[in-house]
Amino acid sequence: MARVNTVLGPLDGRRLGFTLGHEHVVASSAGIRQTYPEFMDRRQAVREAVQQLRVAYQEGVRAIVDVTTIDLGRDVRLLREVSRRSGVHIVAATGTWLDIPRAFWSASPDAVAAIYAREIEVGIEGTGIKAGVIKVATDAGGVTPQGEIILRAAARACNRAGAPITTHTRALERVGEQQVRVFEEEGVDPGRVCIGHSNNTTDMDYLLGLLRRGVWLGLDQFPGGMMPGTPNWEERAEQIVKLVKAGFGHRLLLSHDHSVANALASREMLAQRRQNNPDGYLFITRRVLPRLKELGLPEKAVRQITVENPRNFLEGR
Repeated sequence: MARVNTVLGPLDGRRLGFTLGHEHVVASSAGIRQTYPEFMDRRQAVREAVQQLRVAYQEGVRAIVDVTTIDLGRDVRLLREVSRRSGVHIVAATGTWLDIPRAFWSASPDAVAAIYAREIEVGIEGTGIKAGVIKVATDAGGVTPQGEIILRAAARACNRAGAPITTHTRALERVGEQQVRVFEEEGVDPGRVCIGHSNNTTDMDYLLGLLRRGVWLGLDQFPGGMMPGTPNWEERAEQIVKLVKAGFGHRLLLSHDHSVANALASREMLAQRRQNNPDGYLFITRRVLPRLKELGLPEKAVRQITVENPRNFLEGR
């Protein structure tokens, strides 16, 4: 019986159910909660998160993977409280996003990997809450020297501790190919890697090329369309059908990259995001899944993508 680390403890993977593979509850920056707590109303964030996830639970969502790392203001105690009160299972992440700590710039990948592995095997910040996924990021311009350190560290932690890797990347620049190259050099099983934000491009040559190398695709920015040059949500839904028809329905993960509270965005940006996605964690269930069925995707394929695939990814199947 395979177990998945959640913020409430190890969980039989069969109990995950409908899972969103790339989300956030709260996003800010490292040290904000501890040093400048007035910058974000933590209690209000908990209330809103519990409310949103309770509604999501009522409409079928059973689990989310929260890919908030230390440099995104990770707060595993908050995640634990929200999970208990909402009923939604939450998988927490180790790893590093784009704000790579300066202390890592001259560190060896092995030194950083040991930190990631400890958070998977022992726990995070003395809480006993173990990470269930490793999150790393590379954006515009490709893999930097500092970014290469964390990619190699993630690979080595994956090989040592077994947790899968999920990434933030720049699909319009085909940066996922650079990430996969590093993981291949480190000997990571490609079935333990998900290249995120892949539905920000309609370049099927790029997407199919990644899939043929054995990795997962994170189609995890629904509804999307806010970044210039990226497809709208209807085009993203059509892309799912194309990928399923190409024989890769077993390697797709859906999500929104939604956050209840986000200190990284201005008020204007947050208002624009709410207008673009008034459904939060439920845009996929309310809009995308009905559209997929209209496009002829059978119920069995929908269940595979939303239930079986996240479980298989997290369990290492």
